[in-house]
Amino acid sequence: MNAPLKAPVRIDAHSDQRVFLDATLLDGGDRSHPLLGKLLVDQGLITPPQLLIALALQARQNVPLGEILIAQGHVAEEDILRILAKQHGTHLVNLEASPPDPRLAALLVAEDCLRLGFMPWRRCGDRVVIATAHPERIASIRVKLPPEMSDAKFVLAAHSDVQNAIHTQYGDTLAAQAEHRTAPQDSCRNWSTGAMRLVLLTVAALSVAGALFAPVWLIWSVFGAASLALALNSMLKAACAVIALKKRPHPAPAKGPHPALRLPKISILVPLFRERDIAGALVKRLARLSYPHELLEICLVVEASDTVTENALTKGGLPRWMRVVRVPKGGVQTKPRALNYALDFTSGSLVGVYDAEDAPDADQLHQVARKFAEGGADLACVQGILSFYNAKTNWLSRCFFFEYAGWFRVMLPGLQKLGFAIPLGGTTLFFRRDVLVKLGAWDAHNVTEDADLGMRLARRGYRCEMMQSVTQEEANSHVWPWVKQRSRWLKGYAVTWCVHMRKPLLLWRELGTWKFIGFQILFLSTLMSFFLAPVLWWSLLTFLFNWPNPVFDPMPKALVVGASGFFLLAELVTLAVFVTATASIGQRPHIGWILTLPAYFIFGTVAAYKGLAELLFNPFYWDKTEHGMFGGASDGSLGTDRPCVDPQSRLEGDGQMVS
Repeated sequence: MNAPLKAPVRIDAHSDQRVFLDATLLDGGDRSHPLLGKLLVDQGLITPPQLLIALALQARQNVPLGEILIAQGHVAEEDILRILAKQHGTHLVNLEASPPDPRLAALLVAEDCLRLGFMPWRRCGDRVVIATAHPERIASIRVKLPPEMSDAKFVLAAHSDVQNAIHTQYGDTLAAQAEHRTAPQDSCRNWSTGAMRLVLLTVAALSVAGALFAPVWLIWSVFGAASLALALNSMLKAACAVIALKKRPHPAPAKGPHPALRLPKISILVPLFRERDIAGALVKRLARLSYPHELLEICLVVEASDTVTENALTKGGLPRWMRVVRVPKGGVQTKPRALNYALDFTSGSLVGVYDAEDAPDADQLHQVARKFAEGGADLACVQGILSFYNAKTNWLSRCFFFEYAGWFRVMLPGLQKLGFAIPLGGTTLFFRRDVLVKLGAWDAHNVTEDADLGMRLARRGYRCEMMQSVTQEEANSHVWPWVKQRSRWLKGYAVTWCVHMRKPLLLWRELGTWKFIGFQILFLSTLMSFFLAPVLWWSLLTFLFNWPNPVFDPMPKALVVGASGFFLLAELVTLAVFVTATASIGQRPHIGWILTLPAYFIFGTVAAYKGLAELLFNPFYWDKTEHGMFGGASDGSLGTDRPCVDPQSRLEGDGQMVS
């Protein structure tokens, strides 16, 4: 057995650093080190069986041995760092007690420090001392150092301390970069409210002129546009419903890790803002994820000014694999900007996004890993199913449940089968990190950043696929909060359509004819349907009650009956989507609530016009959705009453319908 090595000294604010900064500091050169596992066993910090188990896990996971031992709870991070310092003949420093010299930070690039995990700490005479939590990366770090640091020495520090120091020294720079990460041609940050107002004024002027000089033609044009949008949307819904009906039921997803799969590291970003009422429950829900903790990092992303949320998150303590990332104040305050900032503070090869109120299936990340392993190199994103754990709160939440079921269980799988690009949801979506970075991540100014990113992925030739794993969310159950949330979504849809249609011929070439048509239906026809819906409602009412109608009056009676029948048929197609989507769900609100959905969508038109007003005056405003108000604050809400659980992925229901 090797003779015990002299224990390193942890340097803090009260130490005389010069005593320790000598030739024994790690220089990155080759030297023979005693094995980490052997040192841990020799010092009695772990047992031989614990070491064997950790080594077996390491054989299947590309993770340092120390991280596995910490994640398994066998040893503290402080002990690992102390042994690593001893192993490499250097010292352990406390960056919180003895912060880095800010003058040295100006000599380096923030992205290099984040990617490799290091921070210049102090000068010792003419030499710079650099702190890192990863001594195995020293050779790569040296490549990024300027000439004046070529002879730098290295000390060790906790990974979280290094990241906090990077945030302190480079936070403002990284925040500014987060706002401009997406290429200008792919971003809406150059959106001109003046140009938008001019367009709207032109449309208004033409409408007034039409009303004065050709009122019948104006009414027919609007009626025709509304009917065309309805027809296109109905055909798409019918096709997706037929695909769902023809498709055999999905087998229950395999549970746990694939025996032959080398699991990737997954980083989860959870953007939060003013979430005092739900933060504690969120931590408990995410702690249920069964993915190996050494391969999982969850970043709870909060605005630097939002101390309320941060205090709520940390009040009970966080597991080592969860941490808070603070986003400095910037030009805009949006979810995609926060995601862009936090992305560089993660290291997983897969990057996922959850929302504040989410409760994902425990084995969801194992399904994500399988999906990417089997999907091929062009699979860039996996989207899970979203449902609600408070669907029976009131009428609005019941309608919201059926709408989400139709979208995530019928429409999105149908779009995938048809070969259209998928407009992503804002949560339970997972990306290949390299592809996400290559595309410029999220557009910080787009308030529907998920749908925009789905289109950008399609334009670059990547695929997005659905998976069967379900995440429970909190349904918005009050009318005005629902309208605010939906107005943000529709405003983002409008902005996304305008951005991608800046060069329509280029978009056509990149998507191909089929996906280009799908893009127009998904975005333009959807927006037209919401904006022009009152025209169709009015037309149907005039037919049913025999009121005067300048559209129908000149038509032959048979044509009027046919048009009205078409409107009713379109409603039936929409309702059929919801019936198809919920047929296999064991527990859900009573099917009869579907008949009230036409009234529910009236609020969508209200939201559309609210979003239009914001496009004219405040296009980047993020109208936040409040959480924890309708059954989502208490973790107990996910106990015995989970009305929206998919039996194929979570529970086996008896098929009974409950109201």
